[in-house]
Amino acid sequence: MGVELRQLRCLVAILDEGTFTDAAIALDVSQAAVSRTLASLERALGVRLLRRTSREVTPTATGLRVAAHARRVLGEVDTLVQEVTSGLTRLRVGYAWSALGRHTLSFQRRWAERNPATDVQLVRVNSATAGLAEGVCDIAVVRRPLHDDRRFDSAIVGLERRLCALAADDPLARRRSVRLADLSARTLLVDRRTGTTTPELWPPETRPAVEETHDVDDWLAVISTGRSIGVTAESTANQYRRPGVVYRPVRDAEPIPVCLAWWRDDPHPATQAVRELLTELYST
Repeated sequence: MGVELRQLRCLVAILDEGTFTDAAIALDVSQAAVSRTLASLERALGVRLLRRTSREVTPTATGLRVAAHARRVLGEVDTLVQEVTSGLTRLRVGYAWSALGRHTLSFQRRWAERNPATDVQLVRVNSATAGLAEGVCDIAVVRRPLHDDRRFDSAIVGLERRLCALAADDPLARRRSVRLADLSARTLLVDRRTGTTTPELWPPETRPAVEETHDVDDWLAVISTGRSIGVTAESTANQYRRPGVVYRPVRDAEPIPVCLAWWRDDPHPATQAVRELLTELYST
């Protein structure tokens, strides 16, 4: 016999209310139903959970441990129900590195003005789908195409310049901009899961050496030492200003498309509104 949620709720109600009678009132069932439900839980677990006398009900040591687990389980279930049934009341926007760059604050403010009933939450997830595949966001801002994954649809909402991140004392930092050829003799620090730039940006005969990282903070820390350089979307410079790191435009590199991605078979109801607002912001 498996353990059921109604049994866990019954145990917690008895302990919270103090008596079987009051637990029955709280659960809107009969006292006999409370007794039967508790007995079935004890049979399922093979242990005694409560000591019941004519004057009080007290938990056994095992009952206390089971009750603690029961509260956590019931709390998780309540959270699950809230997430699934929230509908238009919440919108989780995932991103891997830098959200919407200089448009991040404008997006949040304009969304709140136009859609006050739907709360927006930005969620950073360093994965290829920025949290979509992991189920931790409803839509995602990505800067790498998801064309090969048929689970998702996406649309380009804007373009961002490609910038080079350098140590502040690097000789190239004295320039206003750089070219790809200026970087080919350097070591390029990349995040192959979510990064926007790989050695394929350069012609085969001039590709830089590569080191890998897996997080923007680690990426910045290494670059600040002068050991490597990075090439990234303009939004990274807006969101991650760090002492010891400067950003310079790569003037002969193609811009990076900014895409909004969502589940093909189950789009959030606010997806189109987000797409329109982001397109508006990037167009300005």
